[in-house]
Amino acid sequence: MGNQIPLAKYLFCRLHQLGVRSIHGVPSDFNLQALDYIKPAGLRWVGNANELNAGYAADGYARVKGISTLITGFGVGELSAINAIGGAYSEMAPVVHVVGTPPRAAQDRGLCVHHSLGDGNCRVFAEIYQKFTVAQANLTDPATAPAMIDKTLRECIVQSRPVYIELPTDMVTVEVPESNLSQPIDLSIPANDREFEEAVVTQILKKIYAAKQPFIVVDGFAARYGYSDEANELVHATGFPTSTTCFGKGIVDETVANFHGVYAGSSGCQEFDAWVRSCDLVLRLGPLDADTNTYGFTTIPDPSIAINFHGSFVEIGDTDSGKSNHNLHVKSLLRLLLDRLDQSKLLQYGTYPSLRNPRKQRDSLLSPKASGMVTQDTFWQRISSFFQPGDIILTETGTASSGGGEFVLPPDTTLINSSIWLSIGHMLGACAGGSLALRDMVSENLRPNGRTILFIGDGSLQMTAQAMSDMIRNRLDVIIFVINNDGYAIERLIHGMTESYNDVQPWRYLEAPSYFGAPKDDPRYPVITSRASNWGELSQIINDRRFQQGSGFNMAEIVMAREDGPDTLKKLAAYMSKRNASSNSLRICKEWHNECV
Repeated sequence: MGNQIPLAKYLFCRLHQLGVRSIHGVPSDFNLQALDYIKPAGLRWVGNANELNAGYAADGYARVKGISTLITGFGVGELSAINAIGGAYSEMAPVVHVVGTPPRAAQDRGLCVHHSLGDGNCRVFAEIYQKFTVAQANLTDPATAPAMIDKTLRECIVQSRPVYIELPTDMVTVEVPESNLSQPIDLSIPANDREFEEAVVTQILKKIYAAKQPFIVVDGFAARYGYSDEANELVHATGFPTSTTCFGKGIVDETVANFHGVYAGSSGCQEFDAWVRSCDLVLRLGPLDADTNTYGFTTIPDPSIAINFHGSFVEIGDTDSGKSNHNLHVKSLLRLLLDRLDQSKLLQYGTYPSLRNPRKQRDSLLSPKASGMVTQDTFWQRISSFFQPGDIILTETGTASSGGGEFVLPPDTTLINSSIWLSIGHMLGACAGGSLALRDMVSENLRPNGRTILFIGDGSLQMTAQAMSDMIRNRLDVIIFVINNDGYAIERLIHGMTESYNDVQPWRYLEAPSYFGAPKDDPRYPVITSRASNWGELSQIINDRRFQQGSGFNMAEIVMAREDGPDTLKKLAAYMSKRNASSNSLRICKEWHNECV
C-alpha cells in the first residue's frame, strides 16, 4: 500500500506545493483538529479576528501571491466569509475556502447540529457556495478524496477564482496514500489548435496594420488571465497610445511615452475622450465591463472597431472568434501575435498625437500653500511622489479607488482595488493579506522587498477595523492613509449630502494601535501615527524617514472636506444619482451612454 498520511496533511501539503505559506481563518469546533496539521505541512496560521476579514485578507494574499487559503467553520463561519468570497469570485482572486463540517454520520442522519438552520439539512450552505465558487469538493470518501482535492485546487489556479472544500471532522485523520504528493498537480493548459490560432492572429494583425488611429486599453483581468507581460510587450512593440482602467492600473509600465493614464470616458478628460471616440481600432485586454469600471458604460467602444481579448476567447469586431470554443488560450495567442508582429507595417507617426501626460501634469503642479487644506483635486497626483518601485498600493472603494486613478506610478508597483464588488472595508483586510504575501515572497526570494500602502476612507475603515488587530498580531509592515472626510463620501455625492444616514461616529483613529495592543517603544515593530489637516503637515509626514521606510504599523490621518471628492467620482456619482432616481433606469443608462458617444 505504501505510506499512508492523514487526509488533512495531504490537503495542506498540496496547498504548500502550490505556493501557499500562510493560512487565514478563524477556529471552530468543526475545524480545530484539522488546524493541527497546518504547521507540520510548513504552513503558518494567521488567525483573524473574524471570518469576513479573514476572507478579505485571503483575497489580498491571493492577488499578490497567486493563491491563498481560508479556513472557517460550518454554517455561521462560512456565511460570515461569503461576502469576501463573492468579491474574490467577481474579481477573479484564487482563494481556497476550506470548511470544517459536522461528521458524516450526523449529516447523513439529518441530526439537528449547532451552527445549522435546525432543520437537519447540512447541505444548504454548500448549495449556496456553488454559486460563489468554480469548483467544490465534499471529502466524504477516502478513496476519492485526494483526487477531488487535486482537481479542485487545479480549477482554483487555472480559472483564478475561489473553490470550496468541505472537510468533515471524522475525515481529518482518515489515511490516504502519500505517494500522490510526489506527482505535482497538472496545471497545464491544452495547446490551441494551431490552424485556428494562426487564422485568428492573421485576422487581428490585418486590423492592426490597417489602423490609422489605434488605441490600447489594459484592464484588470489581463493580470488574472496571466498575460500582463504580453500586454506590456504589445504596448512597447506597437507604440500605440495606451491607457488602463482603474481595475487595470499598475499592469502597464507607466513610464513609457505612449501611456496616457486611466481612460475614464465621460467622467475624465473631455479632450482625451473625444480623441478615443474617433479611433478606428481599440484593443482591449482583459476587459471588465462593469458600470463602475467603465464609468457608466461610457468607455466601452463601438463593437465594430474593438478587439476584446478575454481569457479563452477573442471578440473581433462584431464577431466572436473562439467564443464558442473555450479551449482558445489567449495568452498563447498573444504570444504568437507578438512573434508575428511586423513593426514596419504598423502606423508610423509623423507627429504623435497630443494626449494627456499624467507624469508631466504632476510635475507641473505648483507647490500648494502649506496652511491650505488638503484637497482631492491634486492630492492623488502629489502623493505619487511618495511611491517607490516594489510597492503594493491598495485603494479602498469610493474616494480612494477613484482618486487612485490619478496616481503616477513608478515601475514594478502593484495596485489593488475593487472595481465591481465594491464592498467597503474590503481593502483594510486585503492590506493585511497583501503585506503577508509580500513577506512570504520576499523570504523565498520570489520578489524584491517593498512596502504595503493603503488608502482608505474613515467610513470604510470602521467597517473592518478589527483587521488592524490582525496586522498587529502578525507584526505586518503597513502604511495606512486614512482619508477622514467625515462619513460616507461616495454616498454623499450620490444622494443625501447632508443627511445623517451618511454620517459616521467620529473616531480617534490614531489611538487604534494602542487599543488593539500594538507594542510601545519596540524597535522591532515601530508604531508611528500622525495627523495632517493641511498640506504642510502632510509634507512633514511623507518626508519623515521612519514613515517612508514603512516598517511596523504606520498610520496617517488626512483631514479633507466632506463635500470634496475626485472629479471622476463626482461625475460617476451624478450618473448613479440620476439612474437611481429614475423610474426607467434602462433609459437613463442608454441616455448617459448616448450622451457620451
